[in-house]
Amino acid sequence: MNNKLPENTRLSFIGCGVMAESIIAGLLREKIVVPKQIAASHPREDRRAELKKRYGIKVFADNAGAAKAFKGADSSVVLCVKPQRMNGVLKDLAGAVGSDQLVISIVAGTTIGTISDALESDLVVRAMPNTPSQIGAGMTAWTCSDGVDQHHKQMVKVLLSALGKELFVETENMIDMATSLSATGPTYIFMVMEAMTDAGVHLGFSREVSKELVQQTMLGSVLFAMESHKHPAELRNMVTSPGGTSAEAIYQMEKGALRTVLSKAIYGAYKRAVELGKRK
Repeated sequence: MNNKLPENTRLSFIGCGVMAESIIAGLLREKIVVPKQIAASHPREDRRAELKKRYGIKVFADNAGAAKAFKGADSSVVLCVKPQRMNGVLKDLAGAVGSDQLVISIVAGTTIGTISDALESDLVVRAMPNTPSQIGAGMTAWTCSDGVDQHHKQMVKVLLSALGKELFVETENMIDMATSLSATGPTYIFMVMEAMTDAGVHLGFSREVSKELVQQTMLGSVLFAMESHKHPAELRNMVTSPGGTSAEAIYQMEKGALRTVLSKAIYGAYKRAVELGKRK
């Protein structure tokens, strides 16, 4: 994949919090774009000054101003606001976004149809990144409306590559599914890390030592799983000796219904994502 966007590409970020800044930083770090190709909006003056000084991008106090900073088919609007602010932001942008501009949303819950109706656009992409995207190690699932052509799809792939890996999914329902699995996924991992670290402290390790043992173990296990291409059950069997420590630990986890709890958590997150999408 060509990891550089054309020089005439322009990106307007509506809302510039942590995730938007992560995208901007990644794009500039990887030299996918240069600062003059980016504009962003934020209501706070100190935040705008910080973004301008740090990245050299154009900044605006109002959302419509950022959307209008660039015009034409080579300019895109990236929606990065909190879900509860989305309705107001879409009202701000009504009439400010051109029919030939691609709209990319990373806002949880807001559907392609809602964005398309509010902005009168059939060029809408919905993407769902996760927290590790902030360090370029994320997983982003995305899909789009029927009007988005191959040129725009390729641009989106390059844009999202600044966050880590990207995966195109066929239906919007799969975005809700990905929200529960990969976007919410770090929550499950962090909670397991916390529980394991606390258990290490209970055994007698200092919290720092316990944390280091747990983090490196999880990191190494994931990298090993990815490189081996083996099923998780096969990997687990490799380290489970009859009557050994792993066998005892597995027995206790199964006794505590760990699989069922995780499955229920993921399904619960999925249902919540669907509910968010139905809210007006």
